[in-house]
Order: sequence, then structure tokens, then C-alpha cells
Amino acid sequence: METNILYTHKDLVEKSKSGDRNSQYRLYELYVDAMYNISMRMLGIKEDAEDIVQDSFVEAFKNLTSFRYESTFGSWLKRIVINKSINYLKLKKIPVTPLDQHEYHIGEEVSEPVKSNDINKVKNAIKILPDGYRQIISLYLIEGYDHIEIAEILGITVSTSKSQYHRAKKKLIEIVNVL
Repeated sequence: METNILYTHKDLVEKSKSGDRNSQYRLYELYVDAMYNISMRMLGIKEDAEDIVQDSFVEAFKNLTSFRYESTFGSWLKRIVINKSINYLKLKKIPVTPLDQHEYHIGEEVSEPVKSNDINKVKNAIKILPDGYRQIISLYLIEGYDHIEIAEILGITVSTSKSQYHRAKKKLIEIVNVL
């Protein structure tokens, strides 16, 4: 029997739509850790990430009737968490630096590659990155969004997303090499 991935946890979602608190709690338990990790990677502050995740679940359960199985519940919820995290950063006035008026030539020069056993160095380096860079790195490398999607999410141009990503990657490599 083949199952469609879009309908993962459909019974819990449907019961939650009708207000079943036990089903809502079960969905919360299934997704809270992943959503926290997403928000934490973007915000870098434990308490802020926890607040964003709680707000995201509240919003998701309030608007569950608009969920139409066009994506998985997890990806729908992930989008809410990312949008709330970005809005929080905007409220804190942490801008993504627009680079449209500048032309940057970024070569493929990379210092020595990061070895797989240095993953902790990379994780620590990402935490050290400035917020705007950490945002781009998280959305592109970790969450898997492309530059068109990032531009849409952040309200910037595609070229700004690409420039920010390359600058963030360069800064990340510098930090990893120092650690």
C-alpha cells in the first residue's frame, strides 16, 4: 500500500482542525524540536527561538482550516516558523544589507575544505556569524531554499540574496579557519 507524503499525520491534522486538543498536542510533540532548531539557527538566542516556536504553533492551530495538503504539515509549519523568525529579526532592526548598487566579483577561491570531522567547528562558526549572514546561510544551506525563494521570504532581490550568501560563506570559512 502506497501512501502520499502530503498526507503524513492527516488524521491528527483533521482532528486538530475540529479542535481536538489531544491531537494538537500530539502534532506539537512531533514537530516542536525540529521547529525549535530552525528558529534557533536563524535567531541564535534560545529564549527568542522558544517564543517564536510557541507563537508559530498558536498561529498554525488558529489557521489550520487554511491548510489544504498542498505541502506536508511539517513544511507548512516550517514556513510559519521561518516567517515569524524573519519578522522578529526585522522588528529588532537587524537588516540584510542590500548590495544592488555594488558589483562584487566572487571567485571560487576557497581556503582548505572543511573536513567532515570538523562539523562542530562549522556549527560554532555559524553561531558567530552576524545575524544577516546567519539568516542567509541557514535558509540556503540548512533549510534548502533557493535564492528566488530567499529573495521572496526576505523581501530582497535575487542578486542581493546571492551576494549576501557568497559574503556569508566567505566569512564562515574565515571563522572556521580561526577556530
